[in-house]
Amino acid sequence: MEQRPVCLTVGGSDSCGGAGIQVDLRVFEALGVHGCSATTALTAQNPDVIKSIQPSSIAHFTAELHAIFDYYDVACVKAGMLYDEEHLEALMPFIQHTPLVVDPVLISSSGTFLFDETAAKDAYTKLIPHATLWTPNLQEAAFFLEQDIADPIEAASVLVLAYQTPVLLKGGHGSGHLLRDIFCDTQGNIEILEHPKKHISTANLHGTGCRLASAVAAYLAKHHGLATSIHHAHDWLQSDLKRSPQ
Repeated sequence: MEQRPVCLTVGGSDSCGGAGIQVDLRVFEALGVHGCSATTALTAQNPDVIKSIQPSSIAHFTAELHAIFDYYDVACVKAGMLYDEEHLEALMPFIQHTPLVVDPVLISSSGTFLFDETAAKDAYTKLIPHATLWTPNLQEAAFFLEQDIADPIEAASVLVLAYQTPVLLKGGHGSGHLLRDIFCDTQGNIEILEHPKKHISTANLHGTGCRLASAVAAYLAKHHGLATSIHHAHDWLQSDLKRSPQ
């Protein structure tokens, strides 16, 4: 039997299972890769509210990373909620030569800031240049650009210029009836991935950004190119949402 590629999700544990490492592992399984995890924090949450966040110790988090990388040939890492600069720094030595998708989970859909706001920009400036792709949403992009997003296409271009890393700017929080995600590579080439917005429950919308980023990571682990991985991930997510209760 052919061995499945290994994909590692690094992020927070979501007690309601709709986002974080729980949903990443479900995506990996659905897309035929072996999922492993390293947990930065435990959260007590549901789609409406985060009630508590408890960070994992740096010693335990680092031990998890060593346990995975010492045993497995990790084909791709997906980094979600990193919680603070110490957890981000602990991850850095493990991702120097591994494909990496950075989903900078800074603000929850319920409005809770999930990283030290004063340190986030400087911390992520160290991590993002090591990424194969990073996937901020419009709210996170506005944080990094320190201004509101008037033109997502221009914002994607500026983010690539600032961090020299391909970006998939997720447009799920945008207005209107169409969802527009903007992919910009380091040559400045722009591609718009557009879908009609689906009318589904808050519970099923919770974690859609996590699912998209982890699907890209899964396809990268299966040795697809970046643009192909993004297209496959989009198609898979749209198909998955069609199966979700309305």
